[in-house]
Amino acid sequence: MSITNDFEYVKPKSLAETLKILVKNKNAMVLAGGTDLVGSLKERTVAPDLVIDIKGLKELKKIEKKGGAIHIGALVTFSELIESKLVGKRMPVLVEISKKVASVGIRNRATFIGNICSAVPCLDSGPVLVAMGGFVHVKSRLRTRKIPAEKWFIHARKTARKPGELVIGASIPLPREKNGACYIKLGRYQGEDLAQASVFVHLSLKNKIPLYQIAFGSVAPVPRRAHRIEKALNGRKLNHELVTEARNLVASVVTPITDIRATREYRLLMCEVMLERALLAAQERLNGRGPAYGVNLI
Repeated sequence: MSITNDFEYVKPKSLAETLKILVKNKNAMVLAGGTDLVGSLKERTVAPDLVIDIKGLKELKKIEKKGGAIHIGALVTFSELIESKLVGKRMPVLVEISKKVASVGIRNRATFIGNICSAVPCLDSGPVLVAMGGFVHVKSRLRTRKIPAEKWFIHARKTARKPGELVIGASIPLPREKNGACYIKLGRYQGEDLAQASVFVHLSLKNKIPLYQIAFGSVAPVPRRAHRIEKALNGRKLNHELVTEARNLVASVVTPITDIRATREYRLLMCEVMLERALLAAQERLNGRGPAYGVNLI
C-alpha cells in the first residue's frame, strides 16, 4: 500500500527550530522511528499537512541516569535499550520488554517514546511507565512539562500532549531497594504480533517489607495500574493463598473486550495466569534466581 496524500516534509536541525515549526503548523505530525506514522499514512487514518523529521536531534538520542531515574530520549529505539549497559545493569526488565516488541527490524526503527505517543491499548511501553510511577517529558516554546504516566494516557490513541508540544523523553525511577521484575506479553504466535494482553510486575523490599507495583496492558483503553491488587499484596510475602487472592482480583481491575485477536473471557483468564507467573518470576529474580530476563513465560 502506498502513501497517496500530499504533505510537506521538513527536517529541523535543532530542538528550538522544531518547536517553532510545531507552533506554526497545527496539522503537523512528528516522524521519529516512523513505524506507526508510516503505517497510518498508508492506511489513510491520518492526513498531516506537514511531517517534521526529528531524527537529526542528537540530544534526544540519549539513555542516561539522572536524578535517581533512567531517562530515555525521544529517539531511543528498542534495540538501543536492549544493547544499553546502563539499562541491562540497573533496569533489566526494560530489556525484557524491548525484546517482546515486534521483530528485530521494527525494534531497530521503533522508539520507546513513539510507542507511548501512539497510545494504542496494546503498547508494550505503557505498563512499566504506569506501574513504576514514570513520567513523560514534553516541551513547547514556552515551558517544559513533566507528566505522570497515569495522567499521560487519556484514552486509546489520545494522550495529554497539547498542541505545540514535543515529547522529548520519559523517565522511570530507579528502585533503591533489592528488587525483581517481570513483563509477560500474550500474543498469537512467536515473532511480530500485537499483545492480546500483557502484565508488568515489580517487587521490591523496603526494610524487608514486600512492595508490589503492577500494571496490565491491552485489556483496557489505556495501561491499567492494579492499585487494588497492589493494596492486597503489599507487606505480605508471596505464597499460594496470596497468589490466588491476587488472581481473584484481576476481574475488578481490567476491562478486556472481544475482538478479532481474542475473546474477553480468554483475555481475562490469561491475565490471571500471567499475573501468577509474573509474581513468582519477580520474586525469584529478586532472590537472584529464576528465569533470565527475556525468557518467554507464556
